[in-house]
Amino acid sequence: MVNFAHFADVHLGGWRQGPMQDLNFMAFQKVVQTCIERKVDFVLVAGDLFDSAYPPIETLKETFAEFKKLKDAKIPVFMIAGSHDYSVSGKTFLDVLEKAGFCKNVFDAEFKEEEIRLSPTIHEGVAIYGYPGRKSGLEVQDIKKIKLNDAPGMFKILMLHTTMDKVRGVLPIECVEADNLPEANYYALGHIHVDFRYKNLIYPGPVFPNNFTELETVENGSFYIVDTELLNPFEKIEIKIKETLSIEIELKNSSVAYETIMNEIQKKNLKDKLILLRIYGELENQKISDLKLDKVENYCFENGAYFFLKNTHDLKTKDIDFNIKIKNKNNLEEETIQKYSAENPSEFNEIIPQLMNILSIEKQEGETVDSFNTRLLGESRKVLDIE
Repeated sequence: MVNFAHFADVHLGGWRQGPMQDLNFMAFQKVVQTCIERKVDFVLVAGDLFDSAYPPIETLKETFAEFKKLKDAKIPVFMIAGSHDYSVSGKTFLDVLEKAGFCKNVFDAEFKEEEIRLSPTIHEGVAIYGYPGRKSGLEVQDIKKIKLNDAPGMFKILMLHTTMDKVRGVLPIECVEADNLPEANYYALGHIHVDFRYKNLIYPGPVFPNNFTELETVENGSFYIVDTELLNPFEKIEIKIKETLSIEIELKNSSVAYETIMNEIQKKNLKDKLILLRIYGELENQKISDLKLDKVENYCFENGAYFFLKNTHDLKTKDIDFNIKIKNKNNLEEETIQKYSAENPSEFNEIIPQLMNILSIEKQEGETVDSFNTRLLGESRKVLDIE
């Protein structure tokens, strides 16, 4: 019987803003504290402890202090590198943690022509195997070749930092088929920032949300404690640090945009909250700077907000000086294309709307840049009838 903690995707040093870095680290501290209080047998870190292979020295010092707490509590830590703390050279600061005696990197592989054989790290009757994540999902093809060297009679854990088919959904991302993995008693996964379980295969979610959208959707970090003595061995632990307040505003009348935003903000209790302001819509003959978002931010801090984050990605501006008379301003794009096509006749004009739609496609969560570009190019080729 075993009792262990499993977390991933801490991304220490990932946030640029100091207060957000503090929240990220506080979430990590809470995980460590909970592991000690619950007296787990060991801890698994399934990649992306750091946001880069070479994190800032201050981040390292604070992280080492937390790992020392686990060591003093006699709780061993087993880990693999993720796609962020992975280095092409193979050297990362995870090595420094290991040399200091704070953790054990369980990646131990023998590469053969048609297969990759993993040898386990043995801990008190538990065999722990691991394969690291790499940039752009380059680990996927390797994982498909993995075989496990036998560990008879032991509880087997396989740690991976990758995308599995069960969590991918319909996204065109290269992934590993979960049902084709080598047999193990538990699969400790990382990389995809969602809380997801399929049988004994678990993504624990990030320890702290890694960007604005994750703060909106995930809200809190999480990790798992697994106790095989229990009928339901998988316990999700939520990490609540600060309450988030999401405010979403659609701007329809740009002349009163600032007033619209302030009217909505002033209705809220901002005290000690993390404010997430998402603005969408369309501005006519205005710039985003005209919204006076600095004044909005100052108001939030003056009224006790912990921090203020804004997202104007879906806020469009139009500052058009065409000599075209538009009958319907709500259909500006279509009428402009029609007018242009009439004045500049060409067979190409027929596919302009289709190409415009393709260019509005957004990159999906977890989709690599290369995969996204390939998808855009593929859709464009279909419209242009290019082989």
